[in-house]
Amino acid sequence: MDNQTKFMITYLLFAAICSSVSSDEWKAIVVKSIDALVTSCVVVPCSFSHTGGNLPTPRLRAMWHDKGKTPDTKGNNIYHEDYTLIKDNFKGRTKMLGELGQNNCTLEITPVRDHDKGPFCFRVELVKSEANEPTKYMFSFVEDCVELNMITQPPKPTLIQPKTATQGEPYTVTCSVIHTCPNHVPKLTWNLDITNIIVHHKDIKQGNWETQSILTFIPEEKDDNREITCTAEFNGGLKSPETFTLRVKRIENYNHIIIPAVVGIGTALLFGIFCIFMAKKYKNRIAELQNQEGTMWNRLSRLSCR
Repeated sequence: MDNQTKFMITYLLFAAICSSVSSDEWKAIVVKSIDALVTSCVVVPCSFSHTGGNLPTPRLRAMWHDKGKTPDTKGNNIYHEDYTLIKDNFKGRTKMLGELGQNNCTLEITPVRDHDKGPFCFRVELVKSEANEPTKYMFSFVEDCVELNMITQPPKPTLIQPKTATQGEPYTVTCSVIHTCPNHVPKLTWNLDITNIIVHHKDIKQGNWETQSILTFIPEEKDDNREITCTAEFNGGLKSPETFTLRVKRIENYNHIIIPAVVGIGTALLFGIFCIFMAKKYKNRIAELQNQEGTMWNRLSRLSCR
C-alpha cells in the first residue's frame, strides 16, 4: 500500500469521525406528541445542543417552523424573532419561554386553535453578533418535531376520597386535573364554602402538568347524601365538573336513654335520702315523746305516794 492510499484512508476515517461528532453535537429533545385543549394553551418542552459551545442568548437565533417547509421564510414559521416572517394565523400567539443561552427552546402557544396540529420543528442559527449577522452554523431538528392532538372537550377532574366519612371527624378529598398550560394553570373550585384548601402544581413530564386541590372539612349528620363537586376551569374559559355523593357514618347517640335514666336515678336517690331523713326525724320525735311520757308518769307516781 503506497503512501497516497494510506493518506486517503486516514483522511476518510478522520472525516467520518468528525462528521459523527459534529452531527452528535446538534441535538434536540422535544416531546413528540401533546394533547392540546382548544382555546387553552400548550407549552412544548424543548432543549437542544449545538456546535458553537457556550454562547449567550443574543448570539443565537431561534425559530419554529412547519415540518417540510423552508424555515426562515415568510409564511412557514409559527415563531420567529422577525415578526414579519411569522404565519398570519400564529402572530401574537407564540413565544419562547426558555433562554437560548441555556439551551432551552421551550415554546408556548396561546390560545390554541383547532388548526394548530403541526408537526412543528425547532431551528437554531448561530450569529456573529447581536446584529444577527448570519453564519454557516445552523440546524433544523426535523427528526425531533412536535405534533399537537386537538381536544375540544376539557378533561374531567379526578376525585380521590374515602368511601365513607365519619360524623365529626376530618374528611379529605383530592381533586386533580392534567393540563398543558403551566403559566395559566386551571382553577379548581368546590361547591362548599370551606377555606381549608391546599393547592399543588407539579410537572409530570412529557408536556403535562398536574394541578391538585386538597379539601379537608368535618362532616355533620346533615351532610349525608350531599353531592360534592369539583370544577376545573381552564385557560380560555372551558369548564369541566366532577361530582360524588358523600356518605356520612353517624355516631350513635344514647343521650335519649342516658339523660332520662340519670334523671330517674337522681330523683330516686333524692327521694330515698328524703325518706331516710324523714324516718330518722320521725324516730327521734317518738323517742322524745316517750321520754316526756316517762317523766310525767314518774311525777304522778311521786304525788300519789304522798
